[in-house]
Amino acid sequence: MSIETDTAADVDGDRVDELATEFGEAIAELPVYQRFEAAKDAVENHEEAQEAIQEFEQIREEFMLARQTGQASQEDLRTVQQKQEELHDIPVMSDYLQAQNELELRLQELNEVVSEELAVDFGQKAGGCCED
Repeated sequence: MSIETDTAADVDGDRVDELATEFGEAIAELPVYQRFEAAKDAVENHEEAQEAIQEFEQIREEFMLARQTGQASQEDLRTVQQKQEELHDIPVMSDYLQAQNELELRLQELNEVVSEELAVDFGQKAGGCCED
């Protein structure tokens, strides 16, 4: 490759990096992203939600360990599901989950727009093997 080609590739790469930065900044300015960030902050600063998250995570982890050893019961599963429902019933957590879902839908739409120009799904990892 000649020096001219390398320089042109560097300039093109720099422009792509600039566009990617602008794209990320534009996403961060979307109202759906702002709602997500506000809901996330609310959950992180809500004592009841944080306690419920910790309790749920502990119960879920215990269930996963029991399942790996074949000792998990249907009652254990129901307990995990009940704790998850209790967590989701906390208003700030419910708001967070809704905002997260709306953001994921918008990001999927953006992924589809970008992917139209590419031979791979932009939002997925491009691996060395083909996917069926």
